[in-house]
Amino acid sequence: MNLLVYLIVAAVIGYIATEIMHDRSNLVINIVVAVVGAFLAGYFLSPIFKVGTINDAITIPTMLVTLLGSVILLAIVRFFRRRR
Repeated sequence: MNLLVYLIVAAVIGYIATEIMHDRSNLVINIVVAVVGAFLAGYFLSPIFKVGTINDAITIPTMLVTLLGSVILLAIVRFFRRRR
């Protein structure tokens, strides 16, 4: 059950991140963006804000840090796509 809740929350966070960055993608990509964004946020943003990610617990602060990590991930991907 926890995995199902995690995937639903990841899908919602990924969807919000793709909407913020005006990038269209499907459900699977949204989940991948949120999960990878959570890992990225865990390494770089969690020590700064002293808040975990959705990998630790699903709370409002952890979802915001994961969302920020997902938006940063999408910005990095967009930067490299434009360079080509």
